[in-house]
Amino acid sequence: MIGRRVLPPSDAVDRQLVAVNLTESPVGWLARRGMLTPVQVAAAERLRADHGRAGLAARVTMRWDPSPGGRSDGWRDGAHAQSLGAIDAKRRFDAALAAVGPGLSDILWRVACEGEGLADAERGLGWPVRAGKLVLGLALDRLAAFYENQYGKIHLDNRDGLD
Repeated sequence: MIGRRVLPPSDAVDRQLVAVNLTESPVGWLARRGMLTPVQVAAAERLRADHGRAGLAARVTMRWDPSPGGRSDGWRDGAHAQSLGAIDAKRRFDAALAAVGPGLSDILWRVACEGEGLADAERGLGWPVRAGKLVLGLALDRLAAFYENQYGKIHLDNRDGLD
């Protein structure tokens, strides 16, 4: 008899534990080639984590999660706490992008949060070839300075982007 493997239903996946694979992200690619400092990478990961927690990433499919109805225990404990966490993450994300500035935040959002490669981001912004690397470095420096002013020293070993 061939053994059957039982897989958990897709609803059982803990979406909070999913993290970006740095070997496949543009930020990780640049870091492996020595083009970004560890502090810049940590700042990019912190921004990406807030972007994900705020639910700002584009969705490919429709969400089928049940909407909270009434004021049941599930609403107070589960959905309400999730929505407050998303609101806090959105506030942190917006404050970080505002601190970086409008000219630099475009490429930062495209590369660090949306996972676009530098060449695609440059084309999308109408920039000359190889301008993105320099501008991204400046944006990450401003982002790291903002996080340091707001939260103290950036922890380089912090995987989820929060203190």
